[in-house]
Amino acid sequence: MKNVRSALICGIVLLFVILMTSDFGFFLGVAYDNNCEDIAERMSEMDPHFNKITKAGYQKIQKEIDQLENSRPTKIKILSDARALGDLSENAEYSAAKRDLRHLESRLRFLRKELQYAKIYTPSDNDRVEVGKYVTFEFLDDHATETYQIVGTPEVDIDHGKISIASPIGAALLNHRTGDTVKVVAPNLTYQVKITAVKIDQ
Repeated sequence: MKNVRSALICGIVLLFVILMTSDFGFFLGVAYDNNCEDIAERMSEMDPHFNKITKAGYQKIQKEIDQLENSRPTKIKILSDARALGDLSENAEYSAAKRDLRHLESRLRFLRKELQYAKIYTPSDNDRVEVGKYVTFEFLDDHATETYQIVGTPEVDIDHGKISIASPIGAALLNHRTGDTVKVVAPNLTYQVKITAVKIDQ
């Protein structure tokens, strides 16, 4: 009876957190765990108001913001010069300059919002999968291996081996350790991987 009550309490707490937080990605692809203490430990690390991001990722976004802000006066001058050419309805230079400035302003707003809700995360020196760490894992179906860095959503770059903690594989790996076998639930398939290495530096 005690185990039943514990399971019910655990389920209620888990459901409450899912409803109250926007970080649904954490729950996608995570292997089921009956240990309430372990679940509570993982949930305590989530922050519904901020997105975890590496220091390098934060600096990269800030650098792009600085570059856009520096180029903004030039874009404004180009638009002003194009407007002075005359009839705006048939002014291709004006239309292009207006479009370029609008794109710049839109990108700036987006990046500023990304940093506004970003929180730099410093990973701990152990073999637990966290934001910023490099994880090597083996697919148990064909024994192929891959290495990816787990990063915040704003810094995802698949071509350079950076996957989000909100992706099915990233969410599944999060908080597991070297030697763990993890079940990944993706939109069109389910598979298992075994973590073979977790490092802070590649």
